[in-house]
Amino acid sequence: MAKLKPLDDRVVVQPLEREDKTKGGIFLPETAKEKPQQGKVVATGPGKLLDSGERAKLNVKKGNVVIFAKYSGSEVEVDGKELLIMRESDLLAVVEG
Repeated sequence: MAKLKPLDDRVVVQPLEREDKTKGGIFLPETAKEKPQQGKVVATGPGKLLDSGERAKLNVKKGNVVIFAKYSGSEVEVDGKELLIMRESDLLAVVEG
C-alpha cells in the first residue's frame, strides 16, 4: 500500500460517503448526490514553517473527523481510494463526540 506524507500544513482526508437515500426513504441516483463535505484525517504534515524556523502545530490529528468546504482540496487516488489533500486552513471544523 502506498503511503502519503503531506508537506507543511497539509492534511490528507478520506471523504466519508453520503447517504444513498433521504430521511424520507427516497433513493438518490449517483448524479443527484452532493460531494461529501465530511471526512477522516488519514495523515498530517509536520506543520507550517514559520519565519522563526519553528513549525506551527496543527490543530487536527490522524483519525479526526473534519468538515471542509465543498470544492476544497486536490483529489488523488491511492490504492483505489479517493483522497483529498488540502491545507489545514481549508478545514472548517472538527466533529467531536
